[in-house]
Amino acid sequence: MEPWMNDELVRSIPKEKLELLSRLHQGSAGKTQREMLSRMVPLIKEARDKGLTFTPAEVSAAIAAIKKHGNAEDNSRIDAILRKTGVRP
Repeated sequence: MEPWMNDELVRSIPKEKLELLSRLHQGSAGKTQREMLSRMVPLIKEARDKGLTFTPAEVSAAIAAIKKHGNAEDNSRIDAILRKTGVRP
């Protein structure tokens, strides 16, 4: 389990959702923004198939926890993706 998954910021997010986000996060290491976005598509489909939806608060909490425990390079990449997608943490 990744350290961010135990952060108090995400304690209220169901484990199944955290595991999906963890797979996305783990699969993003060393990827370009384009590769990262293409990685998101099958995971979004999987979430939809399982009936998992994320509230804006859950998304913000997960992003904050990941960034809190991440390195500068990963955080910069997350910020760039968020700017492109229009997501506001």
